[in-house]
Amino acid sequence: AYRLHCLRIMLHSSFRFVCTSALVLFVSACSTSPTAPTPEQASSASAYTAAQLEGTWSLTSIHPAGTAPQQRPDNAVYSITFATDGRLSTRADCNVCGGAFNVSGATLTAGPNLACTRAFCQTASFESAYTTMLSGESIVTATGSTLTLASARGTIQFVR
Repeated sequence: AYRLHCLRIMLHSSFRFVCTSALVLFVSACSTSPTAPTPEQASSASAYTAAQLEGTWSLTSIHPAGTAPQQRPDNAVYSITFATDGRLSTRADCNVCGGAFNVSGATLTAGPNLACTRAFCQTASFESAYTTMLSGESIVTATGSTLTLASARGTIQFVR
C-alpha cells in the first residue's frame, strides 16, 4: 500500500511538471506578433466597443488564409466569451484559452498571448488553426447575430 501511495505521488508530480512545461513552451512560442490588418480594411469597418461584443459567441467556421474554409467539427464545442473588463475566454473543443482583449475602432486585439490548456483533442489541427487566427489584431464586423474577425491570418465567424 505504501509503494502504491508513493507511486501515485510521483505520477501526480510528473504530470503537473509536464503540463506546466508544455504551457510555458506554448506561451513562449506564441510571443511573435502576427501580421496586422491593412489600414484599408480598418477604415471600411464600423467602430465597436467591448460592451457591444460582450457575451458568448459560438464558432461556425474558420477560413485560414490560403486554404479552404472549414466548418466547426461536428460534436466539438468552440465558443468565445468577451467580458466588459477586457478579458476573453474561448473554448476550443477540449481546451480553454484566456487572456486580454482590446477594441479600438474596428480593430480587436486578442492577447498579445492567450494562455491555453493543451490537452490532446480529436480536433487538434482545427484547434491550432483557430487559436492561431484568434491571437493578434483582427478587423471586427458584427451584424445582427453574426460576428466576423478578419485578418491576414484568415477569417473566423461566430453566431449568438
